[in-house]
Amino acid sequence: MSRIGKKPVALPSGVTTSKDGQTLTVKGPKGTLSMTMMDDLITYDVKDDEISVQPLTKSQRGRQVWGMQRTLVQNLVTGVTEGYTKTLEISGVGYRAKVQGKTLNMQLGFSHDVNIDIPEGIEVKTPDATTVEVSGIDKQKVGHFAAEIRKWRKPEPYKGKGIKYRGEYVFRKEGKKK
Repeated sequence: MSRIGKKPVALPSGVTTSKDGQTLTVKGPKGTLSMTMMDDLITYDVKDDEISVQPLTKSQRGRQVWGMQRTLVQNLVTGVTEGYTKTLEISGVGYRAKVQGKTLNMQLGFSHDVNIDIPEGIEVKTPDATTVEVSGIDKQKVGHFAAEIRKWRKPEPYKGKGIKYRGEYVFRKEGKKK
């Protein structure tokens, strides 16, 4: 039995859900998200103020995905009510970022600037030259775009230069000794 899967997902006020065939749609103050259900494994029971997730059969695969599917439903509800934000910090001499329209422009020590197009549904802010805030209602898109930004210059262990998530610990190494 899944401990996570047993818990129903609470629906805050202002959030409505609908189930159309294999698609679960959640509407809230920040927008609308939908998810396709897993065929023949999981069933969703939509009530007034909660969604409960149950496996259809006692099969091993159904029990394996039960908790994950409940978490995905919770991510939909949290996304349309609060949204998700990832904050990236840039450290290094001359490293900086700024948003220009629908493009994130970064200078990361290369001979050229790095320009990344901001996808639809994602909002990027640069409060200062060394901080990038990625926000949106879809947790997967926000995390994926933040990871794409970070991959351009991962933090290195000797000087700590690069792009890291806020709160991420970079294991520092000692340099060569004479």
